[in-house]
Amino acid sequence: MALYHDCSIHELGRRAHEVTMRLHPEPYRTYVVDRNINYANYCTAKCIFCNFKADPPGMDTGRNDLPPGYVLSFEEIGRKIEELLAIGGTQILMQGGLVPADMLPFEWYLDLMRFIKREYPRIHIHAFSPPEIHAFHEIFNMSVRDVLVRLREAGLDSIPGGGAEILVDRVRNKIAQGKTTTEQYLHVMREAHAIGMRTSITMMFGHIESVEERIEHLRRIRDLQDETGGFTAFICWTFQPGDTPLGRAPQYPPHETAHPDGKHLVLADAHEYLRMNAIARLFLNNIANVQSSWVTQGVKIGQLALFFGANDMGSVMMEENVVSAAGTTFRLTEQQIREAIQGAGWVPQKRDFYYRAVDG
Repeated sequence: MALYHDCSIHELGRRAHEVTMRLHPEPYRTYVVDRNINYANYCTAKCIFCNFKADPPGMDTGRNDLPPGYVLSFEEIGRKIEELLAIGGTQILMQGGLVPADMLPFEWYLDLMRFIKREYPRIHIHAFSPPEIHAFHEIFNMSVRDVLVRLREAGLDSIPGGGAEILVDRVRNKIAQGKTTTEQYLHVMREAHAIGMRTSITMMFGHIESVEERIEHLRRIRDLQDETGGFTAFICWTFQPGDTPLGRAPQYPPHETAHPDGKHLVLADAHEYLRMNAIARLFLNNIANVQSSWVTQGVKIGQLALFFGANDMGSVMMEENVVSAAGTTFRLTEQQIREAIQGAGWVPQKRDFYYRAVDG
């Protein structure tokens, strides 16, 4: 909190970059070629920051702005993976909504993992966020560990950090009803790490949370990393209001210091993004990698983030549906990401999920 309130953005950037250079003194900065595949958009959660979900049959959240629901077939998912392989991709990030059990049985997810590993054995499957894993635990009456073990045996490689938002229940109760509590989210991550599965971890900020709650979010994941060591990377991004219900809430003036009341937004701009990215790099001394969020900030701020704590430009992201549904549509090809890294003075290095160098 002292860093946030007392340091200029330039001082924060300098300090964060010193830490980054100590952890990553090599002349290159990394990126990954992957594709987001949203296998279904039916969802029982009532997140007011999301325009991607569809209400399952028989459920009515009263919103008339939701898209039609879908579930991708294995063949459609296969075609998407083939398109990814054709451009040199190495992994898929696969997430869906919280789909009711009567729409997709647990065996469907296991069969999907087996199908991908059988047909595309070189693809790393980074799939099913903690809210999805927790939903499987609840609706299929299995322990979280059993869910994870069975998915891993079927082919799941790692878990994304989606659904974290802010890991403070005051915030989650207002913007993400029907999702996990903070403890439930962290329990999934703890169990994944316990069976040897690595995960990433995220933060979406710049809505109704206070700065203190952002720091509490960082503290919770820092403490869990001290316990398990299972997080490979931290990624933060700013809430994209678009035409979401949360985005239509009244706003405080920019950089307002009043404590959010849950009725007004305190939106975060690029300046605030760089500040929080730098603070995260300084505070999360036990997480090796920090990703730049050019997907929400654009390529120029994405480049600047490489001097504010980030050592990785994240994903080429051949396909992205959730953030774009809220109105943000930054896209880069692999060549453009390489040029962005070079333009910032670094050598671009393609990597895999575990931050190992990949040729080509």
